[in-house]
Amino acid sequence: MVREAKKEDLKEILELYLYLHEESIPEQSEHLLTTWKQILEDENHHLIVNESNGKIVSSCVCVIIPNLTRKVRSYAFVENVVTHIDFRRQGMASECLNYAKQIAEQCNCYKMMLLTGSKTKETLDFYRNMGYNSTDKTAFIQWLIT
Repeated sequence: MVREAKKEDLKEILELYLYLHEESIPEQSEHLLTTWKQILEDENHHLIVNESNGKIVSSCVCVIIPNLTRKVRSYAFVENVVTHIDFRRQGMASECLNYAKQIAEQCNCYKMMLLTGSKTKETLDFYRNMGYNSTDKTAFIQWLIT
């Protein structure tokens, strides 16, 4: 079942992120809880989860970004696409991305953008099969972490 995250999902989402790029679950802190509250309360921030037997097994983030170009139409940014290793190749991430697309369409977005750190053919082919391309734009990243 695909849906947007709820307050009580934090622990499971943080555990799922271990399959993304995290090395550990952040300790419970005021900063973590404040950030979680901001995400949940931001109408433009959609943390999408997919459950199997009541357990969160896949997720992605879709942020709607207001915009002054393209006839003042917003665009959507997708990040943190992840699926638990035991549930890969079962359509879970596809369902999350399709849900994100529905949100973007409902918000009259003119495009969706997705960044991935993966270089594997399988992952890149998955995104291509979901309708994304890597030819229209060039992405640049400047890391601010020291």
